[in-house]
Amino acid sequence: MKKSLLIVAASLVACFTANQTFAQTQDTTKKNPTTPTTTTAAAAPTLDVAAILSASADYSTAASAVKAAGVENDLKATGPFTVFAPNNVAFSKLPAGKLDSLMKDPTKLATLVKGHVVTGHYGKAEIIKALTTGKGKATLTTIDGQTLTLSVSPNKTLQLTNAAGNSAEVVLYDMMGTNGVVNGINAVLAPTK
Repeated sequence: MKKSLLIVAASLVACFTANQTFAQTQDTTKKNPTTPTTTTAAAAPTLDVAAILSASADYSTAASAVKAAGVENDLKATGPFTVFAPNNVAFSKLPAGKLDSLMKDPTKLATLVKGHVVTGHYGKAEIIKALTTGKGKATLTTIDGQTLTLSVSPNKTLQLTNAAGNSAEVVLYDMMGTNGVVNGINAVLAPTK
């Protein structure tokens, strides 16, 4: 049992590390070899989770939804919060007219938006720990009481599934904010309501 748990944990770490490496490559060809380099600690985050969404072109639809739903002030509070934010491509996959309809109904939109936000800090490291502790599964509760189940997908990526059975995979980790973290997902988790 311990061996299989260690295998699962090692697989998760390897998959998440590879995913992050491919997602965050840097151009190292522009370094001047005669200039000494120094290593500094990562800069402290300066934006809250709501501002992170607004500052990212790939998450502009999520930022608009947060504002239209009236949830922006909630996400500026102390936290910590973890936002599993659908990217713009995820919103584009909704049925025709669905997003426009939701944007005109702040109550339904708020339910949808809050179904992507949990209390607590769940960056990649915390998610791996929760999955290891839960033997491959972890359950989180959103800020309005919905359930999100975390598991490893058949593609060896982190998968979120809500109570309605809708799933999404995490495609970007650890956009750190002053009051939490934003992780990007590839689908909108529509609620049961």
